Amino acid sequence: MSKFLKGTLILLFAGLITRILGFINRILIARFIGEEGVGLYMMAYPTFILVVTLTQMGLPVAISKRVAEAEALGDSRKIKKILVVSLVTTLTLSIIFTPLLLFGAPILAKTIFTDERIVYPIIAIAPVIPIIAVSSIIRGYFQGKQNMKPSAYSQLIEQFIRIIFIAILTRIALPYGIEFAAAAVMVATIIGELASFIYLITMFKLRKAFPLRKNFFKSLTSTRPIFKELMTIAIPTTGSRMIGSLSWFLEPIVVTQALALSGLSAVMATKQYGALTGLALPLLFLPSFITFALSTALIPAISEAVSVKNFASAEKRIQQALKFCVITGALPIVILYILAEPFMTILYNSTSGVIFIKIIAPFIILSYIQSPLQAVLQALDLASAAMINSLIGAVVKLILMFTLASNPTFGINGVAIGIIVGFVLVTLLHYATILKVIPLTFYATYYFKILLVTIITGIAGTYIYANFTEQTSILMAVFLTALVMAIIFILISLLLKVVNIKDINKAISFIFPHKR
Repeated sequence: MSKFLKGTLILLFAGLITRILGFINRILIARFIGEEGVGLYMMAYPTFILVVTLTQMGLPVAISKRVAEAEALGDSRKIKKILVVSLVTTLTLSIIFTPLLLFGAPILAKTIFTDERIVYPIIAIAPVIPIIAVSSIIRGYFQGKQNMKPSAYSQLIEQFIRIIFIAILTRIALPYGIEFAAAAVMVATIIGELASFIYLITMFKLRKAFPLRKNFFKSLTSTRPIFKELMTIAIPTTGSRMIGSLSWFLEPIVVTQALALSGLSAVMATKQYGALTGLALPLLFLPSFITFALSTALIPAISEAVSVKNFASAEKRIQQALKFCVITGALPIVILYILAEPFMTILYNSTSGVIFIKIIAPFIILSYIQSPLQAVLQALDLASAAMINSLIGAVVKLILMFTLASNPTFGINGVAIGIIVGFVLVTLLHYATILKVIPLTFYATYYFKILLVTIITGIAGTYIYANFTEQTSILMAVFLTALVMAIIFILISLLLKVVNIKDINKAISFIFPHKR
């Protein structure tokens, strides 16, 4: 099995467990602090992500690509220089931005947001920034060597620890107010990231090919070319992520201000935003662990193929990623669409986000493939093009959000429409940009078959659920319906030859290797 497929499968299965744990986190948060608390948390979190993006400076992606290239040439000395330069850069940026977030939080809460209580979760999360910065460098190193296990396991550890401390800390903080409970969620995030960081440091010490601390500062000499190589990827990547992070930072501001213009109170706007971003979107993005796995594995795989002019291999990897995203994303989407209301009731004891799932679900598959496409652009040194595409999508999304959400006819539904238009536009632009470099074949028959399988599964699921609810409890009806829909989807996919038996056997043999 190739390094690409092996790395993807490791990240895929670890990502599945991580996403399930993360989803448990979301359920706990929603049940412990309610829609209003989730709204505060989701309004503060984009500010934190914006600062993390500035601190990381796009270096994890750049490290992954440059380490993969150096590894292909057997240049371990260059790999060490890449790590030294990256660590110095991110730690310097952490020292600058962490205090800015701490002391700037009260100003942001009073001047920009409609709800001043978000100051507490923002301040609570600030100390984790240096930890995340260093962790991202180590992850980039391992990913560049196409060793995905440390990155995958670190995510599992982070989520598991976070679950434990969310359950403990929110119960302690809730009596003092919703804002303190939201801050407690952020503190649990810090503890989880710290545990993940300790694991990554340990793995690096055990598996490194060179002593990093020895002659650390001496390794900084003659590193200007290395710094420039990293920045050619890091700066456009940062620009692209900055656009996404800045868009996410502005989103709660634009949404709450627009909803206020439509006549909603600040508390109600916070609740509605929480229902959309804290309840519905996590469900919709649950299958995106596949996207993350493929994106992470694609960068070094495409970089390695392109560095030796093997464009046929590069196209093969891209096609594998796109097909895998679509076939694995289609089933959970149709299940979620059909069972949206009972899912929301069982998980959150609320149906507030059902309408958002119904609006967004038919288009969410394009969001799943956006990240792998962006990873390909980065691997092809087209990060600047990805940045421009992201900028166009972000501007269109925010304008549409404000225009529709401020209209009482649309309200919060206008925000969902804006989200759809944003990711559909960026995905199409990414695909068009790749076509200029690598002529990808579009397998229309293959994707039509997947669409047909999805529609048939959805129609069957509607009737199946109606019958099961008459005979059993809602929980059992949801479970049985999802199970039967999955069986129908798989059988029809096999019948139409959408799924290749050989690929399934390869995956099974990797997960459960035969002992000799």
